[in-house]
Amino acid sequence: MEMDKKQQIATFRFGVIHDLVGNVELDPGEQEKLLRDKCARKWVIPFSDKTRITRSTIMRWAKMYKESGGKLESLSNQDRSDSGSTRAIDQETGLALIRLRQELPKVPVIRLIQEMHRRGLVAPGANLNRTTVYRFLKRNGLMDKVQSKPQDRRRFEAELPNDLWQCDVMHGPMVEHGQRRRKTYLIAFIDDHSRLVPHAEFYLSENVKSFLHALRQALLKRGLPRKLYTDNGSAFRSHHAQHTAASLGIALIHAKPYKPQGKGKIERFFRTVRGDFLSGFKGATLDEINQCLGLWLGDVYHQRTHSSTGQSPFARFTAKMECLREAPDDLTDHFRKTVRRTVGKDRTISLEGKAYEAPVALIGKKVELLFHDDEPERVEIKMSGQSYGLATPLDVHVNCRIKRDKYRNIEPDDPGGRTYKGGSLFGKDGDQ
Repeated sequence: MEMDKKQQIATFRFGVIHDLVGNVELDPGEQEKLLRDKCARKWVIPFSDKTRITRSTIMRWAKMYKESGGKLESLSNQDRSDSGSTRAIDQETGLALIRLRQELPKVPVIRLIQEMHRRGLVAPGANLNRTTVYRFLKRNGLMDKVQSKPQDRRRFEAELPNDLWQCDVMHGPMVEHGQRRRKTYLIAFIDDHSRLVPHAEFYLSENVKSFLHALRQALLKRGLPRKLYTDNGSAFRSHHAQHTAASLGIALIHAKPYKPQGKGKIERFFRTVRGDFLSGFKGATLDEINQCLGLWLGDVYHQRTHSSTGQSPFARFTAKMECLREAPDDLTDHFRKTVRRTVGKDRTISLEGKAYEAPVALIGKKVELLFHDDEPERVEIKMSGQSYGLATPLDVHVNCRIKRDKYRNIEPDDPGGRTYKGGSLFGKDGDQ
């Protein structure tokens, strides 16, 4: 290890243990408190991704430092004297393993280990595991390249429209947005059976909000799919997206990492977009590119015969419309965020930095709050599946004028004589 790196490591470790190895003697209680504090905090550890240090590690560093007579270099990582060799395999066993490998060059590692034991070539006390032997043989150039097994990939097609949708994101062109140019992302869905595109739209981000907006538009236009096949992007794996899909009875399926073959149809559509649409696009803004994309989809892509199906996407999709599930009337509600809160003793709930009031009956109870980011004034309260209506934004100025009489009726401190009883506000004459 380079000297500068060793010095940085030793300096850091001394900074951790300095108050444990100083001249001041600590009683057991003080030492234990120091250790707890050190284990609880986060550290910026040189040349490491870790941020925590365990109690045993701190004690080991302190012992190393004391046993060395207070030498700082004792805290650096010491280079192995046998660097480059395998300590689990002694020299005699290693030579026997090399000879056996040369005799049986095609035998799998696990079979090689079994043969070593059968012939009595393993030294007493030696433990040969598959990983250690593989590394030893690899280091000595005795491992042939392993040929990967061919995978059974078969072309498939959903039997009916809306049985399966594929979804993915394509990096789009730069557009003018405000005073600067921004990159776009095309979020698109394709029906596996017909190749019809329920919705496709360019966004300035590929985040959860953009994905859910595109999904809602697709469902409004073409109904509900039974399955939605996506990759492993963070937007597709978010709790919000998974909860929304599940509440609508849509199975959200994720492709295996680094296995794009299952999304071949949406990838083929993206190639068509690049070659047929973007090559002729002359617009400059996000609105212009989306307007042109919508016209191209409706007038060109959906109407021409697809090379794989022999039909146009629109004709194939609409040929069996009796099996389609329509989007529910309350579709928008399924896209709300859900968070859990406990109602305070003053009936208040905090959400996104704002305070709301809940019904008195829910004081101290855990409730669910359902809301849209763009409608902060509409927050529905639910508990055990029952709705308690919309939460009321807290108005401390109104509350300061409200008092309770001995019968626990709420009375505003109003010189006009208006009182609030039983949920209604009455004037002097009893008129509401």
